[in-house]
Amino acid sequence: MTLPYAEPLTRLDPPPRVIPEPPRVGEPGGDPCGLCEWLAGNKPEHEGPLWSDDNWALCRATGVTIPGVVWLASRGHYDSFADLPDGHATSYGPVVARIERAILALGDIARVHVYRWGDGSAHFHVWFYPRPLGMLEAKREMLPLWADLMPEAPKEVVADAEAKIAAALAAGI
Repeated sequence: MTLPYAEPLTRLDPPPRVIPEPPRVGEPGGDPCGLCEWLAGNKPEHEGPLWSDDNWALCRATGVTIPGVVWLASRGHYDSFADLPDGHATSYGPVVARIERAILALGDIARVHVYRWGDGSAHFHVWFYPRPLGMLEAKREMLPLWADLMPEAPKEVVADAEAKIAAALAAGI
């Protein structure tokens, strides 16, 4: 695998643990939840999700370096797969498949990586990263590292990819 860093890397010791952990966005004591504000009609449309249904909202990413990076969030505050209501759990697979097909349809995408990090927001959420065709150095867990270090993609290219993904989901693909 090719790391997106020059050698030699220097190993750092982890800092001391922070207990109790600070609240995430949307949790009591944390910052207000922007997704909940949008769903309640308190934010402009352009700041809100690309697509949503009764259970899910597909959201734009910021600082996108690979057009097509999006994230899917539950409409309610759920921590993980463990506490997702049955309706959400049942609809998760079909929604993820639709999003993956929409991203692959952008073209020049080899794979779509789906990552679940449990931090950041009180909404259950997963990230979709399209791996550009031929970008073999970004296979597996390397894709988010490379994406984090690449230059930001032109906003009009990102907006075009988002519009195509949103249209595909609206069409039921």
